[in-house]
Amino acid sequence: MIPIIVLAVVFILITVRRIGKFRFQIWQIMLLGAIAVLATQQISLLKALQSINLDVIVFLFGMFIVGETLEASGYLSYLSYRLFHKAHSLDSLVLLILFGMGILSAFLMNDTMAIIGTPVVLLLSKKADTSPKILLLALAFAVTIGSVTSPIGNPQNLLIAVNGNIANPFVTFFCYLLLPTLINLFLAYLLLRLFYRKQFDHKDIIDHPEPIKDQKLARLSQISLILLVVLVLAKIIIVFTGLQIDFRLTYIALGAALPIVVFSPKRFSVIRKIDWSTLIFFAAMFILMASVWDSGIFQKVINSADLNLTSVAVIMGISIVLSQFISNVPLVALYLPMLMQLGVNGKELVALAAGSTIAGNLSILGAASNVIIIQNAEQKSGETLTFWEFVRIGIPLTIVNLLVYWVFLTVF
Repeated sequence: MIPIIVLAVVFILITVRRIGKFRFQIWQIMLLGAIAVLATQQISLLKALQSINLDVIVFLFGMFIVGETLEASGYLSYLSYRLFHKAHSLDSLVLLILFGMGILSAFLMNDTMAIIGTPVVLLLSKKADTSPKILLLALAFAVTIGSVTSPIGNPQNLLIAVNGNIANPFVTFFCYLLLPTLINLFLAYLLLRLFYRKQFDHKDIIDHPEPIKDQKLARLSQISLILLVVLVLAKIIIVFTGLQIDFRLTYIALGAALPIVVFSPKRFSVIRKIDWSTLIFFAAMFILMASVWDSGIFQKVINSADLNLTSVAVIMGISIVLSQFISNVPLVALYLPMLMQLGVNGKELVALAAGSTIAGNLSILGAASNVIIIQNAEQKSGETLTFWEFVRIGIPLTIVNLLVYWVFLTVF
Protein backbone atom coordinates (compact mmCIF):
# COMPACT_ATOMS: atom_id res chain seq x y z
CA MET A 1 0.00 0.00 0.00
CA ILE A 2 2.92 2.35 0.66
CA PRO A 3 3.86 2.61 -3.08
CA ILE A 4 0.27 3.68 -3.88
CA ILE A 5 0.41 6.36 -1.18
CA VAL A 6 3.77 7.56 -2.50
CA LEU A 7 2.37 7.65 -6.06
CA ALA A 8 -0.63 9.67 -4.87
CA VAL A 9 1.65 12.17 -3.13
CA VAL A 10 3.78 12.44 -6.29
CA PHE A 11 0.65 13.20 -8.34
CA ILE A 12 -0.48 15.84 -5.85
CA LEU A 13 2.94 17.51 -5.79
CA ILE A 14 3.12 17.52 -9.59
CA THR A 15 -0.31 19.14 -9.59
CA VAL A 16 0.57 21.96 -7.16
CA ARG A 17 4.36 22.09 -7.76
CA ARG A 18 4.76 24.29 -4.66
CA ILE A 19 4.85 23.85 -0.88
CA GLY A 20 5.08 27.18 0.91
CA LYS A 21 8.04 29.06 -0.52
CA PHE A 22 9.50 25.96 -2.14
CA ARG A 23 8.79 25.32 -5.82
CA PHE A 24 9.53 21.84 -7.14
CA GLN A 25 10.38 20.71 -10.63
CA ILE A 26 8.85 17.49 -11.95
CA TRP A 27 12.13 15.57 -11.84
CA GLN A 28 12.68 16.50 -8.18
CA ILE A 29 9.22 15.24 -7.24
CA MET A 30 9.70 11.94 -9.05
CA LEU A 31 13.15 11.49 -7.52
CA LEU A 32 11.68 12.02 -4.03
CA GLY A 33 9.07 9.35 -4.84
CA ALA A 34 11.76 6.87 -5.87
CA ILE A 35 13.79 7.61 -2.75
CA ALA A 36 10.67 7.10 -0.60
CA VAL A 37 9.94 3.57 -1.91
CA LEU A 38 13.64 2.66 -1.59
CA ALA A 39 13.90 4.05 1.94
CA THR A 40 10.76 2.15 3.04
CA GLN A 41 12.11 -1.04 1.41
CA GLN A 42 9.15 -1.37 -0.96
CA ILE A 43 11.67 -2.28 -3.63
CA SER A 44 15.21 -3.58 -3.24
CA LEU A 45 18.16 -1.61 -4.56
CA LEU A 46 19.02 -4.42 -6.97
CA LYS A 47 15.47 -4.61 -8.38
CA ALA A 48 15.32 -0.80 -8.56
CA LEU A 49 18.46 -0.77 -10.70
CA GLN A 50 17.11 -3.60 -12.86
CA SER A 51 13.82 -1.72 -13.38
CA ILE A 52 15.58 1.22 -15.06
CA ASN A 53 15.16 0.82 -18.81
CA LEU A 54 18.65 1.62 -20.08
CA ASP A 55 17.47 1.59 -23.70
CA VAL A 56 15.19 4.55 -22.94
CA ILE A 57 17.87 6.40 -20.95
CA VAL A 58 20.56 5.91 -23.61
CA PHE A 59 18.14 6.82 -26.42
CA LEU A 60 17.25 10.09 -24.68
CA PHE A 61 20.94 10.78 -23.94
CA GLY A 62 21.85 10.46 -27.62
CA MET A 63 18.93 12.56 -28.82
CA PHE A 64 19.61 15.24 -26.20
CA ILE A 65 23.14 15.58 -27.61
CA VAL A 66 21.73 16.06 -31.11
CA GLY A 67 19.08 18.51 -29.89
CA GLU A 68 21.55 20.59 -27.86
CA THR A 69 23.95 20.79 -30.81
CA LEU A 70 21.18 21.84 -33.19
CA GLU A 71 20.22 24.66 -30.85
CA ALA A 72 23.73 25.77 -29.88
CA SER A 73 24.87 25.98 -33.51
CA GLY A 74 21.86 28.03 -34.61
CA TYR A 75 20.95 25.41 -37.20
CA LEU A 76 17.68 24.67 -35.42
CA SER A 77 16.61 28.32 -35.75
CA TYR A 78 17.47 28.18 -39.44
CA LEU A 79 15.38 25.01 -39.88
CA SER A 80 12.44 26.47 -37.97
CA TYR A 81 12.41 29.47 -40.31
CA ARG A 82 12.49 27.18 -43.35
CA LEU A 83 9.62 25.09 -41.99
CA PHE A 84 7.35 27.75 -40.49
CA HIS A 85 8.04 31.06 -42.29
CA LYS A 86 4.84 30.69 -44.32
CA ALA A 87 2.71 30.81 -41.16
CA HIS A 88 1.32 34.36 -41.07
CA SER A 89 -1.18 33.92 -38.24
CA LEU A 90 -1.44 31.93 -35.02
CA ASP A 91 -4.07 29.71 -36.68
CA SER A 92 -1.74 28.67 -39.48
CA LEU A 93 1.22 28.34 -37.09
CA VAL A 94 -0.65 25.99 -34.72
CA LEU A 95 -1.93 23.94 -37.66
CA LEU A 96 1.60 23.66 -39.08
CA ILE A 97 2.96 22.54 -35.72
CA LEU A 98 0.20 19.99 -35.21
CA PHE A 99 0.35 18.42 -38.66
CA GLY A 100 4.05 19.02 -39.37
CA MET A 101 5.40 17.76 -36.04
CA GLY A 102 2.67 15.12 -35.90
CA ILE A 103 3.55 13.59 -39.26
CA LEU A 104 7.29 13.76 -38.53
CA SER A 105 6.80 12.04 -35.18
CA ALA A 106 5.23 9.06 -36.97
CA PHE A 107 8.61 8.35 -38.58
CA LEU A 108 11.22 10.09 -36.42
CA MET A 109 9.55 8.99 -33.13
CA ASN A 110 7.64 11.18 -30.70
CA ASP A 111 10.42 11.61 -28.13
CA THR A 112 12.81 12.74 -30.87
CA MET A 113 10.38 15.41 -32.04
CA ALA A 114 9.73 16.47 -28.44
CA ILE A 115 13.46 17.04 -27.91
CA ILE A 116 14.02 18.87 -31.20
CA GLY A 117 10.64 20.63 -31.26
CA THR A 118 10.67 22.28 -27.81
CA PRO A 119 13.30 24.98 -28.55
CA VAL A 120 11.65 25.50 -31.95
CA VAL A 121 8.21 26.32 -30.51
CA LEU A 122 9.76 28.50 -27.78
CA LEU A 123 11.47 30.53 -30.53
CA LEU A 124 8.28 30.66 -32.60
CA SER A 125 6.26 31.90 -29.60
CA LYS A 126 8.62 34.89 -29.30
CA LYS A 127 8.36 35.68 -32.99
CA ALA A 128 4.57 35.34 -32.90
CA ASP A 129 4.39 37.39 -29.68
CA THR A 130 2.07 34.80 -28.17
CA SER A 131 1.94 32.65 -25.06
CA PRO A 132 4.44 29.75 -25.33
CA LYS A 133 1.88 27.58 -23.51
CA ILE A 134 -0.27 27.36 -26.65
CA LEU A 135 2.60 26.17 -28.82
CA LEU A 136 4.00 23.84 -26.14
CA LEU A 137 0.58 22.21 -25.86
CA ALA A 138 0.31 22.02 -29.66
CA LEU A 139 3.70 20.29 -29.77
CA ALA A 140 2.78 17.85 -26.99
CA PHE A 141 -0.52 16.90 -28.65
CA ALA A 142 1.10 16.73 -32.11
CA VAL A 143 3.85 14.26 -31.18
CA THR A 144 1.42 12.13 -29.18
CA ILE A 145 -1.39 11.91 -31.74
CA GLY A 146 0.90 11.84 -34.77
CA SER A 147 2.95 8.94 -33.41
CA VAL A 148 -0.17 6.74 -33.17
CA THR A 149 -0.27 6.05 -36.89
CA SER A 150 3.09 4.31 -37.30
CA PRO A 151 4.65 1.17 -35.77
CA ILE A 152 7.84 3.16 -35.16
CA GLY A 153 6.14 6.34 -33.93
CA ASN A 154 6.86 5.50 -30.30
CA PRO A 155 8.38 2.67 -28.24
CA GLN A 156 5.05 1.03 -27.32
CA ASN A 157 3.94 0.84 -30.97
CA LEU A 158 7.25 -0.74 -31.91
CA LEU A 159 6.84 -3.27 -29.09
CA ILE A 160 3.42 -4.21 -30.47
CA ALA A 161 4.64 -4.38 -34.07
CA VAL A 162 7.61 -6.61 -33.22
CA ASN A 163 5.99 -8.92 -30.63
CA GLY A 164 2.38 -8.87 -31.82
CA ASN A 165 2.85 -11.11 -34.87
CA ILE A 166 1.41 -8.44 -37.18
CA ALA A 167 2.18 -9.54 -40.74
CA ASN A 168 2.46 -6.06 -42.31
CA PRO A 169 2.72 -3.59 -39.42
CA PHE A 170 3.03 -0.39 -41.49
CA VAL A 171 0.09 -1.33 -43.72
CA THR A 172 -2.00 -2.45 -40.72
CA PHE A 173 -1.32 0.70 -38.69
CA PHE A 174 -1.92 3.03 -41.66
CA CYS A 175 -5.16 1.31 -42.68
CA TYR A 176 -6.68 1.46 -39.22
CA LEU A 177 -5.17 4.65 -37.81
CA LEU A 178 -4.13 7.16 -40.50
CA LEU A 179 -7.49 8.81 -41.15
CA PRO A 180 -8.64 8.98 -37.48
CA THR A 181 -5.21 10.37 -36.56
CA LEU A 182 -5.55 13.21 -39.08
CA ILE A 183 -9.04 13.93 -37.72
CA ASN A 184 -7.72 13.96 -34.15
CA LEU A 185 -4.91 16.37 -35.05
CA PHE A 186 -7.52 18.79 -36.39
CA LEU A 187 -9.69 18.31 -33.29
CA ALA A 188 -6.65 19.25 -31.19
CA TYR A 189 -6.44 22.52 -33.14
CA LEU A 190 -10.15 23.22 -32.52
CA LEU A 191 -9.79 22.63 -28.78
CA LEU A 192 -6.69 24.81 -28.53
CA ARG A 193 -8.54 27.53 -30.40
CA LEU A 194 -11.51 27.18 -28.06
CA PHE A 195 -9.52 27.34 -24.83
CA TYR A 196 -7.17 30.10 -26.03
CA ARG A 197 -9.61 31.96 -28.29
CA LYS A 198 -8.46 35.39 -27.06
CA GLN A 199 -4.95 34.65 -28.30
CA PHE A 200 -6.13 33.81 -31.82
CA ASP A 201 -6.56 37.42 -32.92
CA HIS A 202 -5.32 36.88 -36.51
CA LYS A 203 -2.51 39.39 -36.15
CA ASP A 204 0.31 38.96 -38.65
CA ILE A 205 3.42 37.01 -37.70
CA ILE A 206 6.61 38.49 -39.09
CA ASP A 207 9.43 35.96 -39.20
CA HIS A 208 13.01 36.76 -40.09
CA PRO A 209 15.77 34.21 -40.72
CA GLU A 210 18.43 34.04 -38.00
CA PRO A 211 22.12 33.63 -38.80
CA ILE A 212 24.01 30.39 -38.06
CA LYS A 213 26.00 30.90 -34.84
CA ASP A 214 28.63 28.21 -35.40
CA GLN A 215 29.18 26.99 -38.96
CA LYS A 216 31.26 23.93 -38.03
CA LEU A 217 28.84 22.82 -35.34
CA ALA A 218 25.95 23.45 -37.76
CA ARG A 219 27.56 21.15 -40.34
CA LEU A 220 27.91 18.42 -37.73
CA SER A 221 24.26 19.00 -36.77
CA GLN A 222 23.26 18.58 -40.40
CA ILE A 223 25.25 15.32 -40.64
CA SER A 224 23.58 14.09 -37.44
CA LEU A 225 20.12 14.81 -38.84
CA ILE A 226 20.94 13.00 -42.08
CA LEU A 227 22.23 10.03 -40.10
CA LEU A 228 19.08 10.10 -37.99
CA VAL A 229 16.84 9.94 -41.08
CA VAL A 230 18.97 7.20 -42.69
CA LEU A 231 18.96 5.07 -39.53
CA VAL A 232 15.21 5.52 -39.11
CA LEU A 233 14.70 4.42 -42.72
CA ALA A 234 16.90 1.40 -42.00
CA LYS A 235 14.71 0.62 -38.99
CA ILE A 236 11.58 0.89 -41.16
CA ILE A 237 13.05 -1.51 -43.72
CA ILE A 238 14.06 -4.00 -41.03
CA VAL A 239 10.60 -3.93 -39.40
CA PHE A 240 8.76 -3.97 -42.75
CA THR A 241 10.74 -6.89 -44.20
CA GLY A 242 10.72 -8.87 -40.98
CA LEU A 243 14.51 -9.25 -40.88
CA GLN A 244 15.73 -10.77 -37.63
CA ILE A 245 18.20 -7.99 -36.81
CA ASP A 246 18.46 -6.50 -33.33
CA PHE A 247 18.43 -2.86 -34.45
CA ARG A 248 17.30 -0.95 -31.37
CA LEU A 249 16.12 2.64 -31.11
CA THR A 250 19.18 3.16 -28.92
CA TYR A 251 21.44 2.56 -31.91
CA ILE A 252 19.62 5.25 -33.89
CA ALA A 253 20.15 7.87 -31.19
CA LEU A 254 23.79 6.95 -30.56
CA GLY A 255 24.51 6.82 -34.30
CA ALA A 256 23.05 10.30 -34.79
CA ALA A 257 25.06 11.67 -31.85
CA LEU A 258 28.33 10.04 -32.97
CA PRO A 259 29.57 12.82 -35.35
CA ILE A 260 29.21 15.38 -32.55
CA VAL A 261 30.90 13.27 -29.89
CA VAL A 262 33.77 12.26 -32.17
CA PHE A 263 34.46 15.38 -34.24
CA SER A 264 33.25 18.43 -32.31
CA PRO A 265 35.76 20.18 -30.02
CA LYS A 266 32.72 21.38 -28.06
CA ARG A 267 31.58 17.83 -27.25
CA PHE A 268 32.05 18.19 -23.49
CA SER A 269 30.27 21.55 -23.42
CA VAL A 270 27.33 20.01 -25.30
CA ILE A 271 27.17 16.96 -23.03
CA ARG A 272 27.35 19.17 -19.93
CA LYS A 273 24.38 21.26 -21.14
CA ILE A 274 22.00 18.43 -22.07
CA ASP A 275 18.86 17.93 -20.00
CA TRP A 276 20.25 15.69 -17.24
CA SER A 277 17.24 16.40 -15.02
CA THR A 278 14.95 14.62 -17.49
CA LEU A 279 17.22 11.56 -17.45
CA ILE A 280 17.02 11.56 -13.64
CA PHE A 281 13.22 11.83 -13.90
CA PHE A 282 12.95 8.72 -16.06
CA ALA A 283 15.32 6.65 -13.94
CA ALA A 284 13.30 7.61 -10.84
CA MET A 285 10.00 6.96 -12.62
CA PHE A 286 11.03 3.43 -13.59
CA ILE A 287 11.87 2.68 -9.95
CA LEU A 288 8.63 4.12 -8.55
CA MET A 289 6.42 2.47 -11.18
CA ALA A 290 8.09 -0.93 -10.65
CA SER A 291 7.34 -0.62 -6.95
CA VAL A 292 3.73 0.35 -7.67
CA TRP A 293 3.22 -2.57 -10.03
CA ASP A 294 4.79 -5.02 -7.58
CA SER A 295 2.22 -3.94 -4.99
CA GLY A 296 -0.40 -5.83 -7.05
CA ILE A 297 -3.15 -3.24 -6.46
CA PHE A 298 -3.88 -2.56 -10.13
CA GLN A 299 -3.86 -6.26 -11.02
CA LYS A 300 -6.43 -6.95 -8.30
CA VAL A 301 -8.66 -4.12 -9.54
CA ILE A 302 -8.59 -5.42 -13.13
CA ASN A 303 -9.30 -9.00 -12.07
CA SER A 304 -12.14 -8.03 -9.75
CA ALA A 305 -13.79 -5.89 -12.43
CA ASP A 306 -14.46 -9.02 -14.56
CA LEU A 307 -13.83 -7.16 -17.84
CA ASN A 308 -13.64 -8.54 -21.36
CA LEU A 309 -9.94 -7.82 -21.84
CA THR A 310 -10.13 -8.35 -25.63
CA SER A 311 -12.84 -5.75 -26.26
CA VAL A 312 -11.58 -2.72 -28.19
CA ALA A 313 -13.29 -0.34 -25.74
CA VAL A 314 -11.85 -2.14 -22.69
CA ILE A 315 -8.36 -2.32 -24.21
CA MET A 316 -8.34 1.40 -24.92
CA GLY A 317 -9.92 2.30 -21.58
CA ILE A 318 -7.45 0.25 -19.53
CA SER A 319 -4.56 1.56 -21.62
CA ILE A 320 -5.51 5.19 -21.07
CA VAL A 321 -6.09 4.84 -17.32
CA LEU A 322 -3.14 2.62 -16.38
CA SER A 323 -0.71 4.57 -18.56
CA GLN A 324 -1.18 7.49 -16.16
CA PHE A 325 0.14 5.37 -13.30
CA ILE A 326 2.72 2.94 -14.69
CA SER A 327 3.51 4.70 -18.02
CA ASN A 328 2.53 3.42 -21.45
CA VAL A 329 5.58 1.29 -22.33
CA PRO A 330 5.42 -0.85 -19.15
CA LEU A 331 1.63 -1.07 -19.63
CA VAL A 332 2.02 -2.48 -23.14
CA ALA A 333 4.81 -4.81 -22.04
CA LEU A 334 2.41 -6.31 -19.46
CA TYR A 335 -0.85 -6.21 -21.45
CA LEU A 336 0.46 -7.44 -24.82
CA PRO A 337 1.33 -11.01 -23.67
CA MET A 338 -2.14 -11.33 -22.11
CA LEU A 339 -3.80 -10.36 -25.39
CA MET A 340 -1.58 -12.69 -27.40
CA GLN A 341 -2.57 -15.60 -25.15
CA LEU A 342 -6.23 -14.75 -25.75
CA GLY A 343 -5.70 -14.99 -29.53
CA VAL A 344 -6.48 -11.41 -30.59
CA ASN A 345 -6.02 -10.12 -34.15
CA GLY A 346 -4.61 -6.93 -35.65
CA LYS A 347 -7.55 -4.71 -34.70
CA GLU A 348 -7.20 -5.36 -30.95
CA LEU A 349 -3.45 -4.82 -31.07
CA VAL A 350 -3.92 -1.56 -32.95
CA ALA A 351 -6.44 -0.54 -30.27
CA LEU A 352 -3.74 -1.18 -27.64
CA ALA A 353 -1.34 1.03 -29.60
CA ALA A 354 -3.90 3.83 -29.97
CA GLY A 355 -5.09 3.72 -26.37
CA SER A 356 -1.66 3.56 -24.76
CA THR A 357 -0.42 6.40 -26.98
CA ILE A 358 -3.29 8.90 -26.72
CA ALA A 359 -3.09 8.38 -22.96
CA GLY A 360 -0.34 10.96 -23.29
CA ASN A 361 -2.93 13.64 -24.01
CA LEU A 362 -4.70 13.12 -20.69
CA SER A 363 -2.01 14.31 -18.27
CA ILE A 364 1.63 15.28 -18.05
CA LEU A 365 2.63 11.81 -16.82
CA GLY A 366 0.70 10.03 -19.57
CA ALA A 367 3.64 10.18 -22.00
CA ALA A 368 7.40 10.55 -21.76
CA SER A 369 7.29 13.19 -24.50
CA ASN A 370 5.19 15.48 -22.27
CA VAL A 371 7.80 15.39 -19.53
CA ILE A 372 10.60 15.99 -22.07
CA ILE A 373 8.79 19.06 -23.44
CA ILE A 374 8.03 20.58 -20.03
CA GLN A 375 11.46 19.84 -18.55
CA ASN A 376 13.17 21.25 -21.66
CA ALA A 377 11.02 24.38 -21.61
CA GLU A 378 11.74 24.99 -17.92
CA GLN A 379 15.46 24.47 -18.40
CA LYS A 380 15.83 26.61 -21.53
CA SER A 381 13.46 29.51 -20.90
CA GLY A 382 11.77 29.14 -17.52
CA GLU A 383 8.44 28.52 -19.26
CA THR A 384 6.27 25.65 -18.06
CA LEU A 385 2.88 23.99 -18.19
CA THR A 386 1.14 23.27 -14.91
CA PHE A 387 -0.78 20.07 -14.31
CA TRP A 388 -4.09 21.96 -14.54
CA GLU A 389 -3.14 23.84 -17.72
CA PHE A 390 -2.45 20.49 -19.34
CA VAL A 391 -5.42 18.43 -18.13
CA ARG A 392 -8.09 21.09 -18.70
CA ILE A 393 -7.52 20.61 -22.44
CA GLY A 394 -6.06 17.11 -22.22
CA ILE A 395 -9.14 15.49 -20.66
CA PRO A 396 -11.67 16.61 -23.31
CA LEU A 397 -9.11 15.99 -26.06
CA THR A 398 -8.46 12.44 -24.85
CA ILE A 399 -12.20 11.76 -24.72
CA VAL A 400 -12.78 12.89 -28.32
CA ASN A 401 -9.61 11.09 -29.47
CA LEU A 402 -10.87 7.90 -27.83
CA LEU A 403 -14.27 8.21 -29.48
CA VAL A 404 -12.78 8.81 -32.93
CA TYR A 405 -10.43 5.81 -32.72
CA TRP A 406 -13.16 3.61 -31.21
CA VAL A 407 -15.56 4.44 -34.06
CA PHE A 408 -12.97 3.69 -36.74
CA LEU A 409 -11.91 0.45 -35.06
CA THR A 410 -15.40 -0.88 -34.41
CA VAL A 411 -17.64 0.53 -37.14
CA PHE A 412 -15.41 0.68 -40.23
